[in-house]
Amino acid sequence: AAVIAAARAGKIVARLKGGDPAIFGRTAEELAALDGAGIPYEVVPGISSAQAASSYTGIPLTHRDAASCVAFVTGQQCLDRETPLDMAGLARFPGTLVFYMGVTTAPQWSAELIAHGKPRDTPVAIVRRASWPQQRTMLTTLGELPTVLAPGKVRPPAIVIVGEAVAERA
Repeated sequence: AAVIAAARAGKIVARLKGGDPAIFGRTAEELAALDGAGIPYEVVPGISSAQAASSYTGIPLTHRDAASCVAFVTGQQCLDRETPLDMAGLARFPGTLVFYMGVTTAPQWSAELIAHGKPRDTPVAIVRRASWPQQRTMLTTLGELPTVLAPGKVRPPAIVIVGEAVAERA
């Protein structure tokens, strides 16, 4: 609404977002609103937080022996969503899971993954402030994740990388 109002007032507007605006950035809703208002725009892609975390920590998201695929998962589902995430499917996923916005909900989603068969000893990396000078990387396991992310211990922004590829860290 503010972007549309400013554009209609004749201003040139930049909506900056850290990371790739098309990954959990509500790009679809914003572009639909701009299209609906008849306002031209340009999208400049960025590097996703997962890619930055991977590159800056030496943790591969995919690995020939450990993970042939990667899934980006929201740690904050829309509450009015009819179909929740398929946690059983994610527990069986044969690659790396990257949780965005999942620090405060880690006790719930990690417990669900374990309940659906993901091993408790699955390697996990928490990367806080990926690519910033204050970047911090913590290594743990899926079973220990709720303890490491206990309330107040780690504050967002952080990416949580789950899977065997974490053990392949350079």
